[in-house]
Amino acid sequence: MSDSVPVTFNNNVLRDGHQSLAATRMKTEQMLPVCEDLDNCGFGALETWGGATIDSGLRFLDEFPFDRLDALKKACPKTPHMMLLRGQNIVQYAHFPDDVVSSFIKLSAKHGMNIFRIFDALNDPRNMETAIRAAREAGAEAHGTICYTTSPVHTTEKFIELGSRLEAMGATGIVLKDMAGLVPPMRAAAIIAGLKSKVKIPVWMHTHETAGLGAATYMAAIDAGVDAVDLGVIPFANGTGQPDTSRMLALLEGHPRAPKWSSENDERLARVRAHLNKVYAELSDFTSHKNEIVDTDTLIYQVPGGMLSNFRNQLKEQKMEDKFEEVFAEIPVVRKALGWIPLVTPTSQIVGMQAFLNVKFGRWKQISPQAADIALGYYGTTPAPVDKDLQMLAAKQFQKDPITCRPVEAPGSNHKHMDDLKKELTEKGLPNDDEHCVIHAMFPAQLEKHYAPKEAPAPAAAPAPAQQPVQVSAPAAAPASYTSVPGRVTRLSLKIEGKQHDVSIEEL
Repeated sequence: MSDSVPVTFNNNVLRDGHQSLAATRMKTEQMLPVCEDLDNCGFGALETWGGATIDSGLRFLDEFPFDRLDALKKACPKTPHMMLLRGQNIVQYAHFPDDVVSSFIKLSAKHGMNIFRIFDALNDPRNMETAIRAAREAGAEAHGTICYTTSPVHTTEKFIELGSRLEAMGATGIVLKDMAGLVPPMRAAAIIAGLKSKVKIPVWMHTHETAGLGAATYMAAIDAGVDAVDLGVIPFANGTGQPDTSRMLALLEGHPRAPKWSSENDERLARVRAHLNKVYAELSDFTSHKNEIVDTDTLIYQVPGGMLSNFRNQLKEQKMEDKFEEVFAEIPVVRKALGWIPLVTPTSQIVGMQAFLNVKFGRWKQISPQAADIALGYYGTTPAPVDKDLQMLAAKQFQKDPITCRPVEAPGSNHKHMDDLKKELTEKGLPNDDEHCVIHAMFPAQLEKHYAPKEAPAPAAAPAPAQQPVQVSAPAAAPASYTSVPGRVTRLSLKIEGKQHDVSIEEL
């Protein structure tokens, strides 16, 4: 690449921006007013789908996922659309059979998705192969994605080697995905330069500002030849989100690789920001000042920023806030025993929970089913060998043998294929087209709830007597807003018309 070729800016505000800063709660109707301006700014791609948005949109916003993609594609027809895909997991946490993975990708491409950013939590290429092939067959871009992390086995050379392997597998682009905002500028430059020297396909980069390194890291990556970087728009930028677009434009002013940017684009971006400021206020129940600031603790603990704040809250709920340092000191112990796995959804949650269990009950006295599955190979090949004693303990406790095959092909797997899913939907009296089949495969309860008859609004109650107000009180430890964590239990104490009610809420 010539040193004067402008770097491409992608924009992630319609997916990762609100996932990182507002618990993935932005509605489609809140996105549509900014689509025309975003579509005309000349971004290389707009990230509009994938990640947690499909789950959250169906679960919390009662939106059928493909309806959102259709609406955003219609509103942004010029710019390529991009999505984040968890390889064989699609956008869930379990492995799905090849026909379901392929069908999901084929359908997404039919509805307008152009670029599939495909990763695996363990960086196991076997868990990305089907998705890469399916994207290519659907006529879309298949970007093989490398999850960045640090450990004794995660060397610059290993990352470059993985990029070469993904290219040989058929990937049309390589992405260095720094999900926790950990990669320092010089390390990023070395990886990007190495990839550019080894592969013939474009190399992109994704990071977060969680630890305050993001913009500086992008500058180093741009100098090293990266083809494109991911950005956001304030207020859904910086902090645990991506660096802000206007900020990166200012940093690149006078740089030979600065993108071409007009005053009209400045005006468009100003309108986008003005609208998103209103949306941010509307989502105040799901935002937190902690997500907006630089938190260098992520450099100490090597975990995503959202996991830090969630774990603080969970430890308070368990009355173990004084064990924070002890639990987080246990994380590298667990990572090492589990083969130095990267910390990205879902492995960050699995490692964090196992560290908590080790501190609460004693090391390896209680192993979570998910940690056991990692130890036994059911998530894939780990970057380094799993501790043999832990593997034996997990096998004994869960009566399961270790595997070395591709996880989706594990003996005894009881996967539902497309025909099975269509039959189930037909029996339930639900729509049984392929779009509904693939969503039903991942989120059956949520899809059924989406189509369940909606309860009629309750009649307006008579005003409560002045002497009997309705009172709701939560524990002092409960935050004003936080990111949803499956399995977390929040306990509330409610006083209604003088009667005390204790409620436990388990997040799904």
